[in-house]
Amino acid sequence: MAAHIIVFGNEKGGSGKSTNCMHVTTALARMGFKVGALDLDLRQRSFTRYCENRKRYAERTGLNLPMATIVELPEVDSTSLAPGENIYDRRLSVAVASMDNAFDFIVIDCPGSHTRLSQVAHSLADTLVTPLNDSFIDFDLLARIDPDTQEIKGPSVYSQMVWQARQLRAQAGLKPIDWVVVRNRVGTQRMHNKKKITDAVAALAKRIGFRVAPGFSERVIFRELFPRGLTLLDLGEIGVTNLNISNIAARNEIRELMKELKLPNVKIEF
Repeated sequence: MAAHIIVFGNEKGGSGKSTNCMHVTTALARMGFKVGALDLDLRQRSFTRYCENRKRYAERTGLNLPMATIVELPEVDSTSLAPGENIYDRRLSVAVASMDNAFDFIVIDCPGSHTRLSQVAHSLADTLVTPLNDSFIDFDLLARIDPDTQEIKGPSVYSQMVWQARQLRAQAGLKPIDWVVVRNRVGTQRMHNKKKITDAVAALAKRIGFRVAPGFSERVIFRELFPRGLTLLDLGEIGVTNLNISNIAARNEIRELMKELKLPNVKIEF
């Protein structure tokens, strides 16, 4: 059976994409699924470093931490390319083909910028997850909006790329992308600006076709876990049994996100 491909994409950095990606990946691995991972940010490689930190920490402590298998993009002989074929297209297609029957899920983390690899990855997505900071600066990536009336004027650059990916999948006879926009760093207080963003996201969701899911609040612990490659789902293994209120709330956020993604054969058990 072919693997279900989850792509984490957002052309703006700092949206919490790698944190979301790592927690979803770890949750799936903890449930017993075989998860393969590709990091298409060939420069920063934040997701790869997160996974490498996890592997080193597990080896150093002797803990059996469930984790994804990181797969590197294979090198391709440029002389083997067909006329007009892009070498990055070939590298990605070869990597995904090699993983398809070996894993239950393939998780792809895209860079926070527009690249050819990211563009192709979006067309491969069964589920597309777009983390979005709760601000109009980040919302501008999805749509142009009237500054006075908050009326949506039209889709922005990232939404246009997703639309093109959807077109490619339709032409290939593949099922539509299930696009989920995850709202991160949502303020805890009911502020006027928060309501405006909520209304704008809801209106855009109906207009261009995505689902909205709750994401992660801003918490210091996420930055503290990165050096050891840990997630909030691992705290029991490292001896943290008395979770504080913030940690409990964060675990609930992960649980709610996993529910909202509605991934095939996934039953939330944490």
